[in-house]
Order: sequence, then C-alpha cells, then structure tokens
Amino acid sequence: MASSSSLWPFPTPPSLTQVMKEDGECINWAELPSELTSSILRRLSSIDILENAQKVCTSWRGVCKDPAMWRKIDMRNLGKFFYKDRHKHVAMCRHAVDRSLGGLVEIDICYIGTDSLLNYIADRSSNLRSLRLAMCSTVTSEGLTEAIAKLTLLEDLEVSYCSLSAESLKVVGQSCPNLKTLKLNREGVNRFPYESDDDALAIAETMSRLRHLQLFGNKLTDAGLRAILDNCPDLEHLDLRLCLNVYLFGDLKKRCSERVNVLRRPFDSIFGYPYEEAVNHMDT
Repeated sequence: MASSSSLWPFPTPPSLTQVMKEDGECINWAELPSELTSSILRRLSSIDILENAQKVCTSWRGVCKDPAMWRKIDMRNLGKFFYKDRHKHVAMCRHAVDRSLGGLVEIDICYIGTDSLLNYIADRSSNLRSLRLAMCSTVTSEGLTEAIAKLTLLEDLEVSYCSLSAESLKVVGQSCPNLKTLKLNREGVNRFPYESDDDALAIAETMSRLRHLQLFGNKLTDAGLRAILDNCPDLEHLDLRLCLNVYLFGDLKKRCSERVNVLRRPFDSIFGYPYEEAVNHMDT
C-alpha cells in the first residue's frame, strides 16, 4: 500500500496480519501490545498515521486515537503534489491537533501554514514547546505573532522562508521568555536592503536566554553580531552561513571562538542544510 505522501513501510494484507516469531509461531500484528504498536507508529509522519496506519485494523485505530500519539505532529512529508492537496492537509493538521486534547508539545509544518491554522493550534495547545515553520508563504508577521503570543512556554522556534518582521520578532521574544532555540532563515543578501541589523537587534533586546541560533542568509553586520554576543550570554551554537555582511575578523572572531561551542561561518558549506534545494533555487 502506498500513500500519496510517502512509501508505506509495512507489508500489505494479508501478510500484514501475521508476524513470524523465532519459534516459528505466527501472531497477528493486531495482537502486539499497544505500547509496542504505539512505539512503531510514532516513527511515521502524522499524514501516514491518518491516511494509512489507523485504517489497518481496529486495534491500530484505537492506538492512533490515543492523545499520547499526538504530542508531536509532523506535517512536513506532504508528497509531490502538496499544493493541490493543501486544503486536505490543513484539515488533517487540525484533526491531529484535536486528537492531542491539549497535549501537543511539538509541531513541524511545511508549506501549508496559514494565519488561521497557527491560531487554531495556539488556541488548543498552550503546552506547546516547539514550533517549526518552513516555506509557509501565506503566513503573515501579524498572524504569526498573534499565535505565538499565546504560546508562552515555547522553547524552540523555527521560521524558515516565512514572513516575520523585526518588530514581530521583538514580540516573539517578549512573549516567549523561555526561548532557547531560534532558527530564522532568510532569502539572503541578494535582496534589498543589502544590510540590516534589525533582526539581530530584536534578538539581542528580547532573547537573552538563547542557546542555539541559526540566522541562515541574514543581512546582519558585525555590529548586529556584537549586539547578540553582548546580550545572549548562554549562546552555544551559532549558524551564520550565507550571512555575507559578517566578516569575523580580529576581536569579533576571537569572541565567537571563545564564546560559542559550535560556529558555522558565512562561507561554510551548506551541505546537509534541510533547505539546500531552496537556497540553490534562489541563486538562479
């Protein structure tokens, strides 16, 4: 059986119904302990669970309806024709949030994010600790900050290639005092204005507890980087790849080397970067 979003990792019936034990005895998949079934199914994306796993048998459906299965929601693996199925995927995301019954702590969303969806999540997920958004072109700064203002326990935020102004970034920092990880990935310095420390100053002013910071393609300068180093004393991991206005010479280079455990420099390789294809497309 194959889903529209990914390859289904289990054999199709009737082989699905039996598992061969070492002594040659066969047992049904449906008879596996619920804890083991849950552990297996958590390795799937949320879309695979909703479109495939819960339809296998009654016992699996029961496991899939357990709110504990929805503490983490993964809406990234949307398949080749994600845009055509956008409304379906948004509805599935809302359904997954409903199943969590307020227990959602981590959610990843690619492409399908909207202001309405984010506020739907925020209104039902006050315990959310991690929110990762990527390529969500219809999300606005206003909608994002309205949602995040309700997520005061947030510790991990990614906003990659989505709209988020520096002023809105300040609101994020003020609303989320426990924020420890920020990934704010932009389209790079090939767009006007070519230099801007607005993001860096907003981070320095409102996010003093950051430990991990990724500013891929940001327009900050050495002055903005100094402000971050001055005001984020716990910073351990700093990714400045494609931040081409940062030069890291002299005292600034020394400060970064002494203060930051893991430093990715502006001209370091982007190999392994999850949005490498998007970056290459922007350069063409």
